[in-house]
Amino acid sequence: MEIDLSQFSQVFFEESLEGLESMESELLKLDVNEPEDESINTIFRAAHSIKGGSATFGFTQVANYTHLLETLLDEIRDGRRQMTSEHQDMLLLSVDLLRNMVDALMRKTDFDDPLLSQLEKRFTSELEGTAEDVQEDDTAKADADAEQISSEQLWHIDFQAGIDILRCGNDPLLMFTELRQLGELTVKLAEGNYPDFGDIDPEACYLSWHLELITDQRIERLKEVFEWVEDECIIHYSSSAIESSREVKESEDTSESRLTAPVTESIPTADNLPAESLKPKVVSQAKSPEAGSIRVSIQKIDLLINMVGELVITQAMLGQIGQQEEIDEESLRSMKQGLEQLASHTRDLQESVMQIRMLPISFAFNRFPRLVRDIGQQLGKKVDLILKGEDTELDKTVMEKIVDPMVHLVRNSLDHGLETPDIRASKGKPETGSITLNAFHQGGNIIIEIIDDGAGLNTARILQKARDKGLVAEDEELSTEAIHQLIFKAGFSTVDAVSDLSGRGVGMDVVRRNINELNGTIELESTQDKGSRFTIRLPLTLAILDGQLVRIGHHTYVVPLVSIHESLQVEPQRINRISENHELVRLRDEYLPVIKVFQEFDHEADAVEIKDGLVMVVDSNNEKVGLLVDELLSQQQVVIKSLEDNYNKVPGVSGATILGDGTVALIIDISGLVNLAGITSTNEHAA
Repeated sequence: MEIDLSQFSQVFFEESLEGLESMESELLKLDVNEPEDESINTIFRAAHSIKGGSATFGFTQVANYTHLLETLLDEIRDGRRQMTSEHQDMLLLSVDLLRNMVDALMRKTDFDDPLLSQLEKRFTSELEGTAEDVQEDDTAKADADAEQISSEQLWHIDFQAGIDILRCGNDPLLMFTELRQLGELTVKLAEGNYPDFGDIDPEACYLSWHLELITDQRIERLKEVFEWVEDECIIHYSSSAIESSREVKESEDTSESRLTAPVTESIPTADNLPAESLKPKVVSQAKSPEAGSIRVSIQKIDLLINMVGELVITQAMLGQIGQQEEIDEESLRSMKQGLEQLASHTRDLQESVMQIRMLPISFAFNRFPRLVRDIGQQLGKKVDLILKGEDTELDKTVMEKIVDPMVHLVRNSLDHGLETPDIRASKGKPETGSITLNAFHQGGNIIIEIIDDGAGLNTARILQKARDKGLVAEDEELSTEAIHQLIFKAGFSTVDAVSDLSGRGVGMDVVRRNINELNGTIELESTQDKGSRFTIRLPLTLAILDGQLVRIGHHTYVVPLVSIHESLQVEPQRINRISENHELVRLRDEYLPVIKVFQEFDHEADAVEIKDGLVMVVDSNNEKVGLLVDELLSQQQVVIKSLEDNYNKVPGVSGATILGDGTVALIIDISGLVNLAGITSTNEHAA
């Protein structure tokens, strides 16, 4: 019976990406002068697991390349080779390369990158001893070849599988496949006492094998093949010398084949996998968060099961009351108590389910040490990255969508914020600058801070650039905070020359727009020559929203509570009309444009004029606007349903929800509504 391995490939992809993250993390904190054994072992185990898994699934390109990494790391951990900074750079480049290779496998596309052949040559040169630090002459190499031939041994391995080995997901065939990559393998089924056919358990394994392996590898390498099953199986090793009269040419061919580790014909390849597994997938599907998975702790699962148990008990109690022919006063009290318990259990169940989607923000933070290291070297800057609040949990979907804005902000701090060592020294600062990523909970939100101790924003230069671009009038005076907000304008940049990192005027406006799409906000504080602090405020999840219900005519809408400043009735003398369709309200020391929501959504409303209704002051892109509504209803948590997935994209609406009475209420997208109304800027209106 053939096994369709493609059904398990997604697990391999996820575990490989986790292994690559582990490799990168250990490589970044590794001291090449005094490398810790445990760090080297962690990197080796990750490479070894990726190699074994890729060979199993027939991903020969990944298997062959990771074998080179594994060989180099094996020599380093055994003390046969000294770890160098060049090795560290090669391995970090390999992590990037392998990520791209795995991504290509996930998309079912061919991988063709010239970096692959370049790195293969560097590893091969290093391992063969042609690198400058390990060069050998031809005579010495011939002696080494002869020594390698004579060091080969014939290993006898008696392998008695545990009866539950298959139930645990282990397959002896995969272990034999890996042994075959170490040398010449012969497999024989050992004799034994087997149960009668009628007594055989199809999920049990009753077999034993006698293996003979000719290899130059040490016993530690052989034991690695069986390390996952050694506790449940009986394994005996013995060795004997073999004839070493083979020709040198045969030895060279064997040595070369082991170096490149070609996967043997017995290993399934992409060509003989089921045709269904080779169908191309849409790129977005390979990267979509829904296509992934979440590892959940057993404690969260146990809590969820307990909550479901409580619901079942409450449902049984209410069911008994419902079966009564007559409902007396005592039954009504019991029903009321049961409904209260049901509401409490439902709320607890909701919180438990939401916790399952929560992941520590370290999953997002972990990519920044590499980013800071590479860009710091590119710019010639010394940087310390400080991570705080890594255990702070955030919804997986929110985390995936906030990573890109965070990457841009960190790159901005590295390029524009931090000074070079000589400039920092001239200012009396330490030559090494710092960037701090901090995350913490505040109320029902998560706060993410990106802080640097660099030069800060140059307000004079920003203002002059804005005037040159016509964003600010020559005679217009702006506060420091207003000048800082100019960097979020589309197309704005203070850099004169375009580089790989910046200068195109695309970025900060996109950052703010992406954060607003998550119902979040971004704030900026900066002091010249002291540094800058970007503060991102986000909801913990995109699945549930704290909302304010409002009535507009016969329609009910939901406004995100996090965006609301206040609601008030406006006196007629504080209303200024600036055009037929635009009016301003003077609130304390500022003028706010007011959107008549009923006009934008084509409704009939009770309050047609601002003085007759309520003005809800909300935040849009760090600026305040007013929404004219008829009445404020209740505040409640609502479950967000995608309108675009179930119907069409509607301007000014971010989603929908179902209320307690079964009616559908639309959730207002404030930024979209502002654009729909044609409102540009509070400052421009005030001017």
